[in-house]
Amino acid sequence: MDIIGAAALIAVGIVVAALVYGRTHSGPRPAVVAAAPVATVDLDAEMRERRSELARREEALAKRESELARGQEQLASRRQEHERDLERISGLSASQAKQLLLKEVEDQARHDAARRLRQIDEETKREAERRVRNILSVCMQRLAAGHAAETTVSVVQLSADDMKGRIIGREGRNIRALENLTGVDFIIDDTPGAVVLSSFDGVRREIARMTLEKLLQDGRIHPARIEEMYYQARSEMENHIVELGEQGAFEAGVPGLHAELIKLLGRLRFRTSYGQNVLAHSIEVSHLAAMMAEELGASPKTARRAALLHDVGKAVTHEIEGPHALVGGDLARKYGESEAVAHAMEAHHNEVEPQTIEAVIVQAADALSGARPGARGESLEQYVKRLRDLEQIATRHKGVDKVYAMQAGREIRVMVAPGDIDDDAATILSHEIAREIEKELEYPGQIKVTVIRESRAVEYAR
Repeated sequence: MDIIGAAALIAVGIVVAALVYGRTHSGPRPAVVAAAPVATVDLDAEMRERRSELARREEALAKRESELARGQEQLASRRQEHERDLERISGLSASQAKQLLLKEVEDQARHDAARRLRQIDEETKREAERRVRNILSVCMQRLAAGHAAETTVSVVQLSADDMKGRIIGREGRNIRALENLTGVDFIIDDTPGAVVLSSFDGVRREIARMTLEKLLQDGRIHPARIEEMYYQARSEMENHIVELGEQGAFEAGVPGLHAELIKLLGRLRFRTSYGQNVLAHSIEVSHLAAMMAEELGASPKTARRAALLHDVGKAVTHEIEGPHALVGGDLARKYGESEAVAHAMEAHHNEVEPQTIEAVIVQAADALSGARPGARGESLEQYVKRLRDLEQIATRHKGVDKVYAMQAGREIRVMVAPGDIDDDAATILSHEIAREIEKELEYPGQIKVTVIRESRAVEYAR
């Protein structure tokens, strides 16, 4: 009975719990089902309203675009009317007005460019001159080398005029033997007490001079004795060339040169360039290059060696074809000099583009040595030709009236017609002439170009 009663109680509890659960969870469901259709209806209405608003905005935008297009058409039409009115009032077409405007802009631009060019030119010159003075003044004041102009002839003094007959010999056999052996022309004329030796090869001319002096001292002049004295003089000359080369290297402060380079340096003692002794010039360039290298922080040793050897190619130009700068560079490499030295030698006349600061220094020192007043001489024909070329370069420019070459070709003064060239064009003209001179002519130093424009106001008192 107790078990049956407990089971009945459990069954009753389960039924009661089920009834309570049903009432709790089933009450809100009809409300949810009823609310869903209302939310869907509100969302559809909002979407329709937004679509209609968007359509109204698109319609307004299209209307504004059409109005804008009509406004642009009206603006273009009015612009054309305005241009026609301007053409009618000014008497110029649109293309003519455009050309006039472009010309005014171009003139203004040229004016501004010329003014800026003058300003940059003046600033650059001031800065360059200041720096150049600081460097060159230090170098040049420490070096004062003396030079004597040399020619292609040597003169041997005779103790008496009757020696001329002995030098000529019977039927001219002695003088023929001398000229055949030495390769030098013996000029015996009416000049009292002198025999002139003429040759472009300084070494041969010096050997001939030594041979003749030995013959005059000995007193016996005949073909056999001439040949003996000639070979003796040539042997002494070889030793003398070595001594001159060693002395030049010592004066320049360049030790350790190869023996062949020493000989080539000695041969330069008997070579001239524009009247300037090449060995003396090389020594001077060596000193200048070393001092400039010290001032600029480059290698004085490299600059000194390259400067001393920069013209050694001139000693063999009659034996080896090619520019002396390139020949000298090949010789330097052949006899153990460094690539930096050989390159600086090759680049001193721009046969090779300078790649090192030492190469530029050697180039500048070479130009400085050759450009100083009195360093070089030139023939009258070359001098006149250079002046004529300078005047022709300046004369071919439009607006040039007269040209004068002054100061031995170191300056040209260009007189221009004031009606054809204004002040700005005169500045540009001076630069153009200077660039053409640099491009077309070869000259030592620098050439000053001065353009002069004169304005006159004339009135008569009556």
